[in-house]
Amino acid sequence: MFRHQKELQFEVKVDNPDPMLARQIQEVLGGQFGEMTVMMQYLFQGFNCRGEEKYKDMLMDIGTEEIGHVEMLCSLISQLLDGASPEDQAEAAKDPAVAAIMGGINPQHLLVSGLGGMPTNSNGVPWNGSYIVASGNLLADMRSNLHAESQGRLQVARLYHMTTDEGVKATFRKMLARDRYHQYQWMAAIEELEAKNGVVVPATFPPEAEKESQPEAYEFWNLSEGDASSEGLWATGSAQDGTGDFVYVKEPVPKGQVPINPIPSESLHHDLNIKT
Repeated sequence: MFRHQKELQFEVKVDNPDPMLARQIQEVLGGQFGEMTVMMQYLFQGFNCRGEEKYKDMLMDIGTEEIGHVEMLCSLISQLLDGASPEDQAEAAKDPAVAAIMGGINPQHLLVSGLGGMPTNSNGVPWNGSYIVASGNLLADMRSNLHAESQGRLQVARLYHMTTDEGVKATFRKMLARDRYHQYQWMAAIEELEAKNGVVVPATFPPEAEKESQPEAYEFWNLSEGDASSEGLWATGSAQDGTGDFVYVKEPVPKGQVPINPIPSESLHHDLNIKT
């Protein structure tokens, strides 16, 4: 059961209207790494979680928090759009410099949402359910969650430096703080799960199951010009699970055959049997 509370998690109050910034903020609302994505990702992971109750509880806690973040961003966008009527835009556009700036405004904020936030990115592309990851494997999902929070916080940090509006910055400071904690949270969960099951997903398919393919599990193939990549721990160190040592293959060679596919039936109209 979900229950809506009228108060926002944190105060949202802008100093001045800024339709251009409203368009940019759409990215962290409905973009690939926006709040809609992490909201849906955590909730679906939580809905489908099996096993230890604490993981389901944690996922539902943070997923529900992200619903609140979506509402905060909608409020922020709406406030930035206040006063952005078609008449005001037409008047402002009489100044060539202002007109050039306002050319970047998302017209859908006027035509579609009536000065409100939308489930789209900054270019108006609708949010897509394929953005989310909910595999049923806790470690794989937690790593995806860490990735999502890292990218989301990066985008909010970039937006933070794109505005001088102190009210907007105050909201972003709260979001940056929560995104920082969420990264800590996923790192802690990942560490706990790795201690239980090992570092490779899925843990139920151990290295021994690979049999003849074991050598390839530790080789780094140099497939670009130069050999600077040989200096990393991925090329000279040991596997994180202690099962072997990495090998740097400076001049890798193909180990497979040249693929030769038979010509399909002429009924497919492939034109491969054309005679000259």
